[in-house]
Amino acid sequence: MKILVTGGAGFIGYHLTKALLDRGDEVLSIDNLDPFYDVRVKEMNIKAFENKPSFVFKKGDIVDKAFINKIFEKGSIDKVVHLAALASPPVSMKYPLNYAYVNYFGTVNLLEVSVQNKVNNFVFASSSSVYGGRTEIPFRELEDITKPISQYAATKAAGELICYTYHHIYKMPITCLRFFTVYGPNQRPYGMAHQKFIKLVYANKPLPVYGDGSMARDYTYVDDTVSGILLSLDKNLPFEVINLGNSAAVTLTQLISVIEKALSKKAIINNLPIPKTEVPITYADITKAKSLLGYNPKTSLEEGVEKQVEFFLNAPDWYKNLPA
Repeated sequence: MKILVTGGAGFIGYHLTKALLDRGDEVLSIDNLDPFYDVRVKEMNIKAFENKPSFVFKKGDIVDKAFINKIFEKGSIDKVVHLAALASPPVSMKYPLNYAYVNYFGTVNLLEVSVQNKVNNFVFASSSSVYGGRTEIPFRELEDITKPISQYAATKAAGELICYTYHHIYKMPITCLRFFTVYGPNQRPYGMAHQKFIKLVYANKPLPVYGDGSMARDYTYVDDTVSGILLSLDKNLPFEVINLGNSAAVTLTQLISVIEKALSKKAIINNLPIPKTEVPITYADITKAKSLLGYNPKTSLEEGVEKQVEFFLNAPDWYKNLPA
């Protein structure tokens, strides 16, 4: 089976590509190598697969219609996993037009070409951010998502809506997966709490902690997220929106404690005001993922952090010194 993975050089893209190749699929990976963070990280991810005969990488942008058309002309693509997007709610405040263009128009571009080429299944990477600032937990898929609190979240909600439209009109199987704070080895070095906190505790530098540390997230280890993506690829559900989380809310204070233990170092805390784009809590109800997909997250926070710390400690110095 030939799978197109957009954003394939990124953090989740790398781990998904590895899992697909390990099980015998062909992977066509595309990425524009956006310098949102150091491009060497993405180049390192691509290099890991360069000797695999069933892996092909093409540099290009999902908003480039000519590029996307050419990608599909190269050969029969059975299924698509659309991970590519501009990330980070705070950064989306600074560049709202860019986020709207890439995250929405890029998705429409891929859907249109996928329909034309009779793709068997389209998996769209959405986000827990679509739930906005709600505090009623856990978050269930049928709840209202019409009040996103960042431009990034709004583009992801819009992506889900246009995915449904394409399913309704063309009957293409589409699954929208709402990821809940994915972490693990090789997590992107910019704007993610695990990577930032590991780096700063290791370097004995202050941690920027929003609020009093009670802000909570449903942290999901990357292998568990990838397992949910693979299950969605294989199920070919007509149209579904599904949470992929760990179904547990962990406070920043708890996360820092786990990182301190893994590094055998004490954190220096610098409390800061909470940005307008930050939600107070995320907590996934994964009943639907379990019943429809057989999804079952297995990695505890302690185990996942230990693996991420191990990767960080064994990484090249240039990687350790990247801005967090």
